[in-house]
Amino acid sequence: MTNTDYQSDTIKDVTPEPLGARRIVVLISGSGSNLQALIDAQSHDRLGGGEIVAVISNIADAYGLKRAREAGINAVALPHREYDSREAYDGALIKVIERHEPDLIVLAGFMRILTPRFVQRFLGRMLNIHPSLLPDYQGLNTHARALADGVASHGCSVHFVTEDLDGGPVVLQAELLVNADDTAETLQEKVRDREHLIYPIAVQWFLEGRLQFSAEGAKMDGHLLPEHGMRLSHADAAEELDEELDEES
Repeated sequence: MTNTDYQSDTIKDVTPEPLGARRIVVLISGSGSNLQALIDAQSHDRLGGGEIVAVISNIADAYGLKRAREAGINAVALPHREYDSREAYDGALIKVIERHEPDLIVLAGFMRILTPRFVQRFLGRMLNIHPSLLPDYQGLNTHARALADGVASHGCSVHFVTEDLDGGPVVLQAELLVNADDTAETLQEKVRDREHLIYPIAVQWFLEGRLQFSAEGAKMDGHLLPEHGMRLSHADAAEELDEELDEES
């Protein structure tokens, strides 16, 4: 992980204070592959002592709900089409979430634009993952847009959720070098692998009390992070994922 404003060795030197069990609610809309990465991390005690207590989907037949049930996690379908406005839906969603008393809300492919009321209710304890190196390519179709621009690198970002769509403070990124023969589909696959790698790390940091949201931006161990947060280089991500570097460059 590299940047000029933050010393990465601090990550190794700081011992987080134990905070006890922390409760996580995950919001999904689809297959839940990032949810599965979090479930797997929890099963290996790599979520900072956190426990996923509920998975909520706005799509009743989302496959991610099946993943939750198979893991023994409370799976809740709250279809958005049953509500006549975005505000009404988010009001109901707030009530369902608060029943589970979460310390952290994790958006894992939750394909809804959140209302200001919802964001403000959980501000500072809600994370999202986005398939680009933010602030580049906010919104949809990130892989196709990156290819159209001929970028040399692409990736994914974990960020705090604010009222600005994909505009909250970035916590952690993983970089990917773009090959000449890459397509939107191949980029999607490789970026998704990086999402599964870094999302549990960011969740762990938050639940250990090391990662905080502030008015100035995201802070790690009390240090303000730069605009792009911490960044895992292409080489480091490829090593963690057992990718062949000579085939990636």
